[in-house]
Amino acid sequence: MHHLNATAGDLFHRELVIRRASEGDRAALRDLAALDSTAPLRGEVVIAEVGAELWAALSLNDGRGIADPFRASAAALEMLRVRARHLAGAWRPSRRAGALRAPGRSASSP
Repeated sequence: MHHLNATAGDLFHRELVIRRASEGDRAALRDLAALDSTAPLRGEVVIAEVGAELWAALSLNDGRGIADPFRASAAALEMLRVRARHLAGAWRPSRRAGALRAPGRSASSP
């Protein structure tokens, strides 16, 4: 299923929780995959919940994402992609305290 792209204004929801999936999430992940008309995710997965309801999930193994097509879940899926990049070490702190830079950029690059 195709998910609409999230806009910057959509990326924050006050009740959004991002966490690693656990064994207790297995049934909910299967249900979410069925809603999204796709196969369940495999391997290590991060999930996005809003109000304790599963809205989106992303496999850290292959980057495949699933989301609830009946909710405005594109932003949640995008936040999972950002989190996955952080977990993979794609963003590293620069030498300046608290500053972040993209991979391949020096601390002096704009």
